[in-house]
Amino acid sequence: MNTSEVGLNLIKGFESFQPVAYVCPAGKWTVGYGCTTDVAPGMRITQAEGDQRLKEDLQSAENCVNHSLPGVNLTQGEFDALVSFVFNCGCAAFRGSTMYKLLLTGRMEDAAKQFDRWVHAGGKELEGLVRRRAAERALFESSIA
Repeated sequence: MNTSEVGLNLIKGFESFQPVAYVCPAGKWTVGYGCTTDVAPGMRITQAEGDQRLKEDLQSAENCVNHSLPGVNLTQGEFDALVSFVFNCGCAAFRGSTMYKLLLTGRMEDAAKQFDRWVHAGGKELEGLVRRRAAERALFESSIA
């Protein structure tokens, strides 16, 4: 599967484009739409470079979701929500999560509740993550039959 426009807009809305590298709340150098790969202090990128980095990072998150859940039939909304989550938290965190274990066993409603647990960075609850996880959960649950 690939991320829909709805999923892409959700990610862009929470990441927002930042042309100058900055340290995010998790303590990582970040630029563009939340890109943390090959970022250095003082780095500047264009909108086009930000869009390209987002495309590459998004493909990595899509691959993680597509390859981590064999035999799990996801709706588009579930897929988009999970890609946003993986984009933000990383594939290793996703694969080590209770959410992942619940998804593998088909417990979609229980898995949806797990979004609410992922609202901390740097040991603190962040309002931005609370809003993002609520939006991801709503998108995920909008697809549960």
